[in-house]
Amino acid sequence: MEPSTRDADATTPAGRRDRVLAPADLRRLSERSDLQGLMRYALHLALVAAAAVLVAHARGTWWLPAAMLLQGWFLVALFAPVHECIHRTAFRTRWLNDVLGWIASVPTLVNASFYRLFHHAHHRHAQDRLRDPELAGPLPATTWQYALRIAGWGYYASRVAVFGRILRDRWDGMDFIAPRERPGVRRSVVAMLALVATAFAGWSWVDPAGPWLHWLLPVAMAQPILRAMLLSEHTLCSDDDDGLSNTRTTLAAWPVRLVHWNMPFHAEHHLYPSIPFFNLPRAHELVRDRLAHVAGGYLETQGRILHRIARRA
Repeated sequence: MEPSTRDADATTPAGRRDRVLAPADLRRLSERSDLQGLMRYALHLALVAAAAVLVAHARGTWWLPAAMLLQGWFLVALFAPVHECIHRTAFRTRWLNDVLGWIASVPTLVNASFYRLFHHAHHRHAQDRLRDPELAGPLPATTWQYALRIAGWGYYASRVAVFGRILRDRWDGMDFIAPRERPGVRRSVVAMLALVATAFAGWSWVDPAGPWLHWLLPVAMAQPILRAMLLSEHTLCSDDDDGLSNTRTTLAAWPVRLVHWNMPFHAEHHLYPSIPFFNLPRAHELVRDRLAHVAGGYLETQGRILHRIARRA
C-alpha cells in the first residue's frame, strides 16, 4: 500500500527537509558515463529493431496487433532517453545528449528542444498550479476525461496546437521559452516536422502500409502506457514544493525500469535531477524511507485515481 504523506521533520529547517543525501553521496551518484548511456541507447534501438522484425513477420497473422503493441511500447519509451538527455545525464559528453536526445524525440513528436525548456520549468515549479506547465490542463474529473487522457488525445491535440503556434511564431502560453530561445526552438520544430514528413513519404512510396504498421499505429496503441506512467508521477501528491511528498516513485517490474531508463524512480529524480538513470536505484535505497509516495505498481496508482474520480462523481 502507498503510505500517506508524512509529517515534516520539525527539526529540519523549512525548505531543506527534502535534502536527504549527504553531499559526498550526491557527488558520487551524480557521476555520468558515456559508456552506460551508449549501452542503454543501443539496447533501446535494438529492442525497436527486434520488434520491427516481429511486426514484419506477423503481417497477415492474428498476432500482428500484439507485435505492433510491443513495437509501440519501445517507441513511446524513447521518451525516457529524451528525458535523460534534456537533463544531460544520459551521457557525460554534452553533444551526445543534445544530438541523440533530439533524434530520439522525433518518432513521437516530443521535440527535445521544446521539451527541454518545458520540462525545466516543470522542475522549477513542480505542482505550482500557476507556473508548472505540466498542470496547464485540468486533471481528469470524469471517467471519460480519464479515458481521453490515457488514450493520448490531449497529447496529440497539444502537439498540433503548440507546434502550430510555434510555426506561426506565436508564443502565447509559452512563457517558459525565453525570447532568445525561440528562434532555435522554431528551427528545431521545423526540422523535425520536415524529417517526419520526408520519412513518411519515402517509406509510403516503398511500402504503403509500412509507416502505419511499424510506426503510427503502434505509437497510438502504446500511448496509454506512457500516459499512465506520466499521470502517476504527481497525481494525488502534495501541491507544494516539498520534493519528498509532491512526487511519486513507482516500484515497477524490472522490464519496465529497463525500457524506461529507470524513470519510475521519479521522486528520486525530482529531488536530485543531476543523478543519471543508472544510479537512480541506488538513490532510491538511500532516500526511500523519507518518501511520502511509493507505489507498488502503475495499476495501483491508476486504481487510486479512478477511485478518486468515482468518489467525486
